[in-house]
Amino acid sequence: MAKVTWKPGTLMAPVPPALISCAYGGKDNLITIAWTGIINSEPAKTYISVRPSRYSYDLIKKSGEFVINMPSSHIVRSIDFCGIKSGKDLDKFAACKLTREKASVLSCPMVAESPISIECKVTEIVPLGTHDMFIADIVAVNIDERYIDEKGKFHPEKCAFAAYAHGQYFALGKKIGSFGYSVKKKKNRK
Repeated sequence: MAKVTWKPGTLMAPVPPALISCAYGGKDNLITIAWTGIINSEPAKTYISVRPSRYSYDLIKKSGEFVINMPSSHIVRSIDFCGIKSGKDLDKFAACKLTREKASVLSCPMVAESPISIECKVTEIVPLGTHDMFIADIVAVNIDERYIDEKGKFHPEKCAFAAYAHGQYFALGKKIGSFGYSVKKKKNRK
């Protein structure tokens, strides 16, 4: 099969349509961000890239903090809404019927309906062109207890995480392998 070459663009897929919560000066907001990911293990670091024209940009810049809420596909309408509508004159939590939840470390809220909420403290802002990258330390990871078994193991396959690819949303959930399974020795059965 041959590949077709396109001009340089933002086609990195799938990516998480992360629901970012932020707050400053008594106002909070939600913004959907697809440009996010892990950039370091020790210390745990992440990033989000935000257009300076977005309402959430100043909230994050002034507060120096944000929460990456990894939403399930059950709230995909809210994910889309929060990426389209501005929070300047609208309470997106109320409009989407999402629940503010107190963060464990930060002052901005988490989204209770998200299986995972990652609390982040900004360490650097890097201007890149259309977006500025907020590089941040991960200061806490909050996981809904429904997805942790009695032995403390996290089961992401039960979260029904949402994914975003080329303008479309998808639901994840089918496990097809585990880290290292391709080289793991098979057990001898007697």
